Amino acid sequence: MEEKNIKIGFALISIKTEQFASIEENFVEGGNINLGSGLSFGFEKEQHAIAIFPKFTFECNGKLFLTIETSSHFSISPEDWESFFNNDTGLITVPKNFMQHLCVISIGTARGVLHAKTENTLFNRFLLPTINVTEMITDDIIENLTQD
Repeated sequence: MEEKNIKIGFALISIKTEQFASIEENFVEGGNINLGSGLSFGFEKEQHAIAIFPKFTFECNGKLFLTIETSSHFSISPEDWESFFNNDTGLITVPKNFMQHLCVISIGTARGVLHAKTENTLFNRFLLPTINVTEMITDDIIENLTQD
């Protein structure tokens, strides 16, 4: 089945560095380097906003030496938000293609923040690779926005 592109109105409204740490004593030149990654999401019903939180951790020989988590906050047009949100169930269903697009923007932003935070340090050589978010987000994102 062919997926059609639907225009969704949105704007990037803020970027935050949620956490950043570099621990030089945990880094050993020539050590075994591993990169961990994760994505989480937040939704603000009243503001019609979606936040994407990419997090990356670098380990050397099993010890954390560099971590960053950023958040990119997006305002969604009221009409498009309403098309995502079901008032009867309290569920928001965000199309996977749109979430993938927001994640690509957010990961690129995290990449730039990491570069800026490590510029002129020994950790500046550790770049975030390109990431295929279509492998990370394979379905529409469905969240319950009702409060208990």
